Order: sequence, then C-alpha cells, then structure tokens
Amino acid sequence: MTPNKKNSQFINQVEPWLTGKESQLMGKYLRSGGWLAEFAQTKEFEQKFADTIGAKYAIATNNGTVALSVCLMALGIGRGDEVIVPDYTMIATPNAVLMTGAKPVFADIESNSLCLDVNKLPITKKTKAIMHVSINGRGGDIVKLKKICESKKIHLIEDSCQSFTSKRGGRFLGTFGEMGCFSLTFHKIITTGNGGVIVTNSKDLYTKIKSLKNFGRFDGGADYHETVGYNFKFSDLQAVIGLAQISNISERIKRKKALYKFYKDRLTGVGGVEFIKTDLAETTPLFADILVPINLRSKLMDYLKKNNIGSRAFYPSINSQPAYKGFTKAKFSVSDALSQRGLWLPSSLTLKESDLEYICDKIKTFFHPVRSSPNGSIR
Repeated sequence: MTPNKKNSQFINQVEPWLTGKESQLMGKYLRSGGWLAEFAQTKEFEQKFADTIGAKYAIATNNGTVALSVCLMALGIGRGDEVIVPDYTMIATPNAVLMTGAKPVFADIESNSLCLDVNKLPITKKTKAIMHVSINGRGGDIVKLKKICESKKIHLIEDSCQSFTSKRGGRFLGTFGEMGCFSLTFHKIITTGNGGVIVTNSKDLYTKIKSLKNFGRFDGGADYHETVGYNFKFSDLQAVIGLAQISNISERIKRKKALYKFYKDRLTGVGGVEFIKTDLAETTPLFADILVPINLRSKLMDYLKKNNIGSRAFYPSINSQPAYKGFTKAKFSVSDALSQRGLWLPSSLTLKESDLEYICDKIKTFFHPVRSSPNGSIR
C-alpha cells in the first residue's frame, strides 16, 4: 500500500483491537464451567479498572448511559431537580438525566477543549448536579468546576466515557467528581462490546450503586430488597474480554497518542485543517479530531469515502437535535459552531503507518489539489 495510490481496502473510522488474548481467556473461562453471569471475573475486572486510575471502587454496569443514570439515582436526584449538561456531548448524557425524571439544562462549551464553559453555568435553586463531559480525553477546566460545585453544594458527576486513562493536572479524569462514568463500547480504548463502569472513592455511594444495579439488594441469592432497584448488571463473559483488553492498556495508550501525533505532524499547516489544543502528556485521545470549514465538511467526508476512508462528523449540538426540539430557548454559539465543523478521522489502534500516510495524503490533496496547466504540465 502506498500513499499515492487508492487504498483497495476500506479504512474504517474506528474498529476494536482484538489481540488474540480475548479468545484464549474466553476459551479457558468456558472450559472452567463458569456460569456466565456477573461473578468472580467481574469483580476482578472491576478491581483492575479501579487500580488503573487510582479509584477505590469500580462498579460495572450494562452500559455507560445506565452508569450515568445510576449515579443520579444514588444521589437521590429525580423529578423536580435540574442537572446541567454541556450542549455539545453524545446524546446519552442528557438522556441519562431524563431517565431519572430530572431535567437536563444545557450549557455552552469552551472552544479550546469542547468541555463545559464554567463561566457560563446556568445554575438555579433547582440545580442538584453538574455533569462534566471530558470530550476526547480533554479535561477542560474541571479543577475550577470542582471548586464551584463544592462551594455551592452541587454534586459533580463525570461523564468520562471518552477519557479512560486521560488526566488533568496529573489526576485521572473520572476521579474529580463524586462519581465518574466510563463506556466500554466497541470504539473505546478498551471494549467489552457493550458495558459501562462507575468509579467512586465513597464507600456509601459504592454500596448504594451496587444495590441499585441489583434489584435493590447488595448480594445475589437472597430476595430481600431494602429499596427499589433494577437489573443493570454486567456479565463474566464481558469481564473476561475486559481483562484481556486492559492487560495491555499501556500499549493502547501509547498507540492512541502516537496516532494523534502522526496526524498533527502531517496535517498542521494544511489550509482548512485546524486542531483542537491537546496535551498528549495527559490526554489519551479516543479519536483524532480536526475542525474544517462548515461548507467543506460533508464534501471532505464524501471525498474520503470515495477513496475508501471512513470518517465521522462531530455530534450535533443537543439543542439542534429533533429529540430535544423546543426543549430550550437558550443560544449556544460555540457548541453550535464547532459541532458543524468537527470531524473524526480514522483512529483504530490497528492502523499502520502506510494507512495514516495515505489518509493524510488524501486530506492534503482535497484542500490543495494538484492541477494541470493547459500544456499538460503539473502546477
């Protein structure tokens, strides 16, 4: 494969990295007579997950959206309460708030991190919590946000679904708030196919969450329920995959950072391409993301697709989504603008340097096409 020839195989925007250890561990587990449901393997995975980011407790759930909702439930947040969420995020964030009966209240983001603009928080007497979303591993001004929440006695929950192993000021994202939530879907740095994880340093919250995800009981096998709970459990089948994935987390972090740096080195200075400020010393980017002119994004995506290169547009701003039509009359200038300019480039951990060279070459050609003069020469 060479950069100046069309790639014969389609390059997906992202795909999981399976090393072979997954099938080995799964075969061993199935031969051992495991019962498949949430048990010993899940506990081991939870402990390794917590240890990786220095949290006291980790609780696996069936997905990241549920993880966010359970956090709110554990804090007693529901009908009549307001929860501030960024207007730019995956729609699961506000949806998780609605699942509890509370109301999501949107706030604009800052352009240099895509995280909440802490100077524009619509806090009211009904505000019970703020969800900080660390988009693509960037922490934004979470340190200041934490201080604001503490001073106003507002709960801070971290939606760190795109930020496993990223830090802010040397501290892992997901550990600033009372609880942090992570996603394990196929495009994350480690995956179990589906699933989520909640981390916390509070034993009380840990106990409440364990009960909430297990029908309102702390231990299985006994049908005594002190509170209303639900079935948000994980499974040992997923945990086995998770243990294989997290076993080489250092290599995964290294590859993600190298991939982002490759794009930045090759595309910085290309007219029409802009990078968002990213400190690779602390950030493990989920995707390689760029900003391009609004009127060119769809054209660039089509051009890349014709050359067998997958890409994905940024999330639309929440206020522009049909699902939330008429939900707010507020204006979010930064969220609206950046959501229409952003593009995620191929970011699989399995990409080869030749793939990346090919992708960068095509992006350069799109913005600066080589043209022929009337006499046939290249200019």
